[in-house]
Amino acid sequence: MSVLEIIAVLISVLGVTLTIKRHIACWVVNFIACLLYAYLFFEYQLYGETVLQTLFMGMAVYGFFQWKTAQQQKQHIIIQSLSLSKMWLQIALSSILGLLFGLSLKWWTQASLPLLDAQLAAMSLLATYWTSRKYLATWVLWIVVDLVYIGMFIYKELLLTAVLYAGFVVLAYLGWREWHKIRQQHAAHSAV
Repeated sequence: MSVLEIIAVLISVLGVTLTIKRHIACWVVNFIACLLYAYLFFEYQLYGETVLQTLFMGMAVYGFFQWKTAQQQKQHIIIQSLSLSKMWLQIALSSILGLLFGLSLKWWTQASLPLLDAQLAAMSLLATYWTSRKYLATWVLWIVVDLVYIGMFIYKELLLTAVLYAGFVVLAYLGWREWHKIRQQHAAHSAV
């Protein structure tokens, strides 16, 4: 456990908490957390996670502008539904991309756990995209992904990060509950 890991954990918790509250600053805080984790994961030869954190930084910029546009148009962020067909198609495409990325890591790098690392990276990118689109399903996907991450981080002896991801599971549940409640309230107000 390093000072960098401790700081990255604290900033990550703040970022997820702001996301649950639908506060646009979540994207800036998450960008900083990703920058710190990109360096940390590189040091631990988790190259899929390093690339993922870099892509997350780009997604943070995208998410910020998505939410900023929504705020300007509607004054608040509305939670969206995701059709089952669209959900499964996006999961399948992400899985295929994760496999290709994992095979690339396996063949061309000394990455630790390349296939698992890449698959988790692909699903995390999908979950981040869903967050930027304000899909309620994002929180369920985060729960599944974070549960698998816990095992990987324990295996890599990134114990504080494993604890962080256990906390992310709890926060993802709270996020789902909060967004579900908000969506129901919005639906009730729209029906009136």
